[in-house]
Amino acid sequence: MCAQDAFQTQRSQLVELLVSGSLEGFESIVDRLLSREVLSWEDYEGLSLVGQPISHLARRLLDTIWNKGAWGCEQLTAAVWEAQADSQPPELPSSWDPHSPHPARDLQSHRPAIVRRLYGHVEGVLDLTQQRGFISQYETDEIRRPIFTSSQRARRLLDLATVKANGLAAFLLQCIQELPVPLALPFEDAACKKYMSKLRTVISAQSRFLSTYDGAENLCLEEVYTENVLEIQMEVGMAGPSQQSPTTLGLEELFSTRDHFNKEADTVLVVGEAGSGKSTLLQQLHLLWASGRAFQEFLFVFPFSCRQLQCLVKPLSVQTLLFEHCCWPDLGPQDIFQVLLDHPERILLTFDGFDEFRFRFTDRERHCCPTAPTSVQSLLFNLLQGNLLKNACKVLTSRPGAVSASLRKHVRTELSLKGFSEEGIELYLRKRHREPGVADRLLCLLRATSALHGLCHLPVFSWMVSKCHEELLLQGRGTPKTTTDMYLLILRHFLLHASPPPLATHGPGPSLIQRRLPTLLHLGHLALWGLGTCCYVFSAKQLQAAHVDSEDLSLGFLVHAKRVVPGSTAPLEFLHITFQCFFAAFYLALSADTLPSSLRHLFQGHRPGSSPLARVLPKWFLRGSRCKEGSVAALLQGAEPHNLQITGAFLAGLLSQEHRSMLAECQGSETALLRRWDCVRRCLTRSLCKHFRSIPPAVPGEAKSMHALPGFLWLIRSLYEMQEERLAREAVRRLNVGHLKLTFCSVGPAECAALAFVLRHLRQPVALQLDHNSVGDIGVEQLLPCLGVCKALYLRDNNISDRGICKLVEHALHSEQLQKLALFNNKLTMLYTLHGQAPCVQAELLGFEARKQPHHGRGSRGARPGSQN
Repeated sequence: MCAQDAFQTQRSQLVELLVSGSLEGFESIVDRLLSREVLSWEDYEGLSLVGQPISHLARRLLDTIWNKGAWGCEQLTAAVWEAQADSQPPELPSSWDPHSPHPARDLQSHRPAIVRRLYGHVEGVLDLTQQRGFISQYETDEIRRPIFTSSQRARRLLDLATVKANGLAAFLLQCIQELPVPLALPFEDAACKKYMSKLRTVISAQSRFLSTYDGAENLCLEEVYTENVLEIQMEVGMAGPSQQSPTTLGLEELFSTRDHFNKEADTVLVVGEAGSGKSTLLQQLHLLWASGRAFQEFLFVFPFSCRQLQCLVKPLSVQTLLFEHCCWPDLGPQDIFQVLLDHPERILLTFDGFDEFRFRFTDRERHCCPTAPTSVQSLLFNLLQGNLLKNACKVLTSRPGAVSASLRKHVRTELSLKGFSEEGIELYLRKRHREPGVADRLLCLLRATSALHGLCHLPVFSWMVSKCHEELLLQGRGTPKTTTDMYLLILRHFLLHASPPPLATHGPGPSLIQRRLPTLLHLGHLALWGLGTCCYVFSAKQLQAAHVDSEDLSLGFLVHAKRVVPGSTAPLEFLHITFQCFFAAFYLALSADTLPSSLRHLFQGHRPGSSPLARVLPKWFLRGSRCKEGSVAALLQGAEPHNLQITGAFLAGLLSQEHRSMLAECQGSETALLRRWDCVRRCLTRSLCKHFRSIPPAVPGEAKSMHALPGFLWLIRSLYEMQEERLAREAVRRLNVGHLKLTFCSVGPAECAALAFVLRHLRQPVALQLDHNSVGDIGVEQLLPCLGVCKALYLRDNNISDRGICKLVEHALHSEQLQKLALFNNKLTMLYTLHGQAPCVQAELLGFEARKQPHHGRGSRGARPGSQN
């Protein structure tokens, strides 16, 4: 095969190599081609357009080289492999001919070595050339634009020498000859090596122990870390029945080159529900890097917490952010910062908890100077866009609801963190309980209690189960099945362990909570104030204002925040954002300051019409929006919608009949609790009715269809937390749809339990579509109670195995309404025979159809291949 033919067949690989690194790597390849006269000056000018995406430049370079013939193709291939191998260019000659007739040509023929020689000295050479009058102030300022690295400034100075006929080229030859020979790459300098070592030490110390969920003990991360299900997020419009399942990745594949949304972007987005393990995943990433076991393509890793960044009020630059708020260099900070600017492709920045950043993302304000101070939100947004530290890799974690379409435009890859698989739950519990028999007993309890098992796919609940294992195994009063049940259990656990032995022996009844009610209300007031002001870390002054004292802190629900500025006092934060929401709900349920009418703001979002929830509410909820500053209503209006949803669900659970009696014993006023319960009940039912009334009429001849809005699942979850059959029946009695679509809605086992609790009261059969979610085998078990009202059940791409389909088919055989099961793209390894006396059921398994046939006494008919779905 001739060189040109081979070049053409390898074009896609060459493009990938050219764009996989930084712009600096691409320009070094162009330097080599220019020095070997493979590229003409005109060719080079066409490849030096500022602001063009590197992918466009790479393809233009390949087109240009193709036209040069076989020799040009060979030279480009050689230049690419030299750059990949980091081979250094030949050294400059020992002396220049001072009377060279072609100084510009000499600069070009030795361009790679000259760029390297100028690195670190380009500022001084620029000053000298301007003083001698070879370049103007305007030209100097253009070369020194903040977006250019030192190497890029050197190249632009050489470009000027090529086009200027005023002796600049000859002068540069003389200056370069006098510059010292660089002995090592900049990041091999002693000061830089010392900083990298310090950075690894600091991050290792921050990451070694897992205290995110537990202030009472420090767990060694390596001993308990269990991988979650991490999938590449598919674009909704691209998903179809025939598409393969989303790619599942291990943590070390986080920066895989597969399935990019935007190859020009630098940000990897990891989304997951609250408690799904996003913070722990980043902590494991940091530990793997600091210990040298993975991610070694990065020389520098800088971790940040968005909840702590938003507390910074003073303007700051990139240098201030990296050094003062992460790790300060002991030697040569300016030189080290220049290394960071010149080699951004060796940097990884992680930003945890973007959903807790109170500023909404915008790409309208451009800030490109890494040394100029700006607001923290402007700095973060421009880092994510690549206006600052372009080609530095960034990882951002967030709950899905906080990610806007404008932010997704700047995302390279979006990954979805689904929580633990069923095997992951078992592995985690066995790591946490190595005592003989304890993990086995816990796993038997979970498998016998599907609701609790469904909750545990979120790591925060698996932690709770491991923490409260004694109460779960010994109490014998029934196991928790709602989120509120689980948080009340962990509350009692902490109260018991903080009580003196004589009091602790009385058990976890209402009296235990009643004795510590002032403390719980103090924590609840702090939690609510924090939600309303988007504050998630608290200073000593803020704790004092909320009357939180050392006795309140001794319970262990507030822990020291990580990653604070060295030398400063660490602020406190709740164990997890869900604990902050729980305590806020507890305060709303029991505080004398809470008016029942103010609870409607839980369902409003920031302002009328600002959130998806507000659009499904009755108009009367939106009246009287002006609230006294600092009041409960004002705080609820200021809180983030995703935190309001969690708080509202907790409040619904606390006001349920089961828990209302316990709270009444603590507070002594059941009338006040009933008023609050009545307000929450009316809010939920009327919101759902409004939601249902917004469904457009059916197309003539077709069944009426509803695609759930974002607030629908939350409303269903809140109804489930209240555990009142009559309320669930009343909520859906006006729902008259033939098709309910909940695709790409992050439906997990807990959501399946809530859907089954409510939808089983439907009066008309419905086709329930749950494609592209995280139902799994546990979720299938949760859906069984509502199978009787389903005429079709779509569960494509839901990580369902043979075990789950066994249970589903067993119940489907006895369902008179069910006509179709769609199970394509799951983890099925066999085809099932459907038989019995029920009506015909069409089932999609492994991409084939199987039909349930009437039994005629001659055995069942096997599954036969049919049309692929």
